[in-house]
Amino acid sequence: MSVFARMAKAAALAGAAIDGGNPQNGPRGAWSGPSSGGVGHAVSTVGGWSGQGPPSNMGFPGNSAGGFPGAAGRPGFAKAPDFYSPLGTSHAPQLPDFLTSNPLPDGKPWGTKNASNTNVYVDPPTTNVTRTYNFVVTKENIAPDGVNVTGLLINGQFPGPTIEANWGDWIEVTVHNNIPDEGTAFHWHGFLQKDTQYFDGVPGTGMCPIAPGSSLTYRFKADLYGTSWYHAHYSAQSASGMIAPMVIHGPTTVPYDIDVGPIMIGDWYHMYYEDGVDMVMTALPNWKPPRSNNNLINGKNNYDCSLASLPCTPNAGIATFNLTSGKSHRLRFINPSANAIEKISIDGHTMTVIANDFVPIMPYNTTVITLGVGQRADVIVHANGKPTDSVWMRALIPDNCSPTDGKGNYAQAAIFYENADRSKEPTSQAQKGWDNNNCANDDLALNVPWYPIAAGNPSTTETLTVRMGSNGTHLLWYQNDRTFRTNYNDPLLLEAKLGNLNFPELANVHNYGTNASVRFFVQNHSGQPHPMHMHGHNMFILAQGVGWWDGTIVNPENPTRRDVQIMPIGGYIVVQWNQDNPGVWPFHCHTAWHLSQGMVWNVLENPQAIKDNLNPPPAIAQTCRDWAAWSGNNVVDQIDSGL
Repeated sequence: MSVFARMAKAAALAGAAIDGGNPQNGPRGAWSGPSSGGVGHAVSTVGGWSGQGPPSNMGFPGNSAGGFPGAAGRPGFAKAPDFYSPLGTSHAPQLPDFLTSNPLPDGKPWGTKNASNTNVYVDPPTTNVTRTYNFVVTKENIAPDGVNVTGLLINGQFPGPTIEANWGDWIEVTVHNNIPDEGTAFHWHGFLQKDTQYFDGVPGTGMCPIAPGSSLTYRFKADLYGTSWYHAHYSAQSASGMIAPMVIHGPTTVPYDIDVGPIMIGDWYHMYYEDGVDMVMTALPNWKPPRSNNNLINGKNNYDCSLASLPCTPNAGIATFNLTSGKSHRLRFINPSANAIEKISIDGHTMTVIANDFVPIMPYNTTVITLGVGQRADVIVHANGKPTDSVWMRALIPDNCSPTDGKGNYAQAAIFYENADRSKEPTSQAQKGWDNNNCANDDLALNVPWYPIAAGNPSTTETLTVRMGSNGTHLLWYQNDRTFRTNYNDPLLLEAKLGNLNFPELANVHNYGTNASVRFFVQNHSGQPHPMHMHGHNMFILAQGVGWWDGTIVNPENPTRRDVQIMPIGGYIVVQWNQDNPGVWPFHCHTAWHLSQGMVWNVLENPQAIKDNLNPPPAIAQTCRDWAAWSGNNVVDQIDSGL
């Protein structure tokens, strides 16, 4: 049966047939040779710049780099650029405890459920409210740090609009692809997607890409709560700006006064993402890793234009945040990088960590947060300073953890108390040891979930060995000597729905059947850390370390749970999950360039349940028809894995 005959049959199950078209264009380069072993709600307003200035040598008064911008604008601009997000400005909205445009049983949208009495994986609330969003994706010239590059924007913003919902709401997002020459797809990071597996947003896995000029409406449930993000999952598009925060309001475990909102801290490249893909997919001996050029806080930072090879406007402006003395503040840190591990600290302030990824935890105190790509940390900061104080928030990409050009791995944001002089830069001193070079997450013993769940003994265990190797012409990433490349025109979940389980070698699909739980012991035989992400599940993180695992499980009756865990350089992680969500779920490194080079292991979970119960929605069939028509008449320049 041909690809399109199979797609037509799968689409027929959803009530529509897929028309013809040409199969996806074949790869060039890397994979051509053998491998070696209720109420509508939208947040789409583009905010202006508030006028808070950058740090020393970055544009405050009296520095040669330029003057303070004043209230009307920022250095070099009469007003904020059109692509500017309101995040990281003085007028960024404080977030509410929850959205109130909905029923409030027992005073809360989720009723009597809370973090202590509810297992979120088996008994999430249902509010019967739908939050609707409408996003348009475009390719435009942007300069978030003053250097002009080609970027990808969501509703004209970078970062894109914040999605807000209450725990138990449904979320509907219509994505219009106005990129003229590329497909796209959005992934809603961290959601389980139970019963909505096709909308997880991975092209070639549960759906076809959204073709240029076409649209898709995603619909999924806010089944977990806390802080997350959404991003493009088509090649490395996220590296060029297709990132944005998500906030799902839910029960409070530790009280606080003010929700400052999302703070996205990530690397930035002075090139379009395709150039980075070209670098990692260049044939040997010319392969080289992309090196980030800057580090941004909520899409903002300055850059020394004397170092730029592209047009550059100095003093682009930094992010600013507000604290109120005597109050406690919730900050929602997100690492949306292409590659960077981030170190985050606030001068003179302790951070109390209350959640990691979508999992509330028993609080612990720290002066530095370490986040790998895709990870989040919710913290509470007590404003213990004077009303006139100002301090620095700092972020660093350690050189030994992530490749940078050595010129832009550091970022600052100014934090002003309510009566601070905003015309002057903070003079605070950094926390001792905050800029350490440890590339791993905090000790697992510190990260204890609020709601206890024991991992138990796994039904099956597999050892995965990660390495980089040559397929004869190119460098690729391998897990157990298997690499990966997607076929945009033939989604794996549609094939599983049809009962076709003989997948191509490069699909890298592994059938774990009806096993109740699966454990992976993953060994890193490389000199780089890997933030490992599991779709469709929160993982139990049983162990992490260097060398060889000795079998010890940290806190076995209630181990750490999260959806991304950093695997240390030359080390290992041990993860486990319950197989309670039939589907095809990628387990992959979240470093964009490693993902491009094939570091994906697809978990096929309970294929019989997929065949019996998971019918593809008509919108998925239409998206595949649209993609078949477009790809049949246009070259799909897929030289990488496609994810």
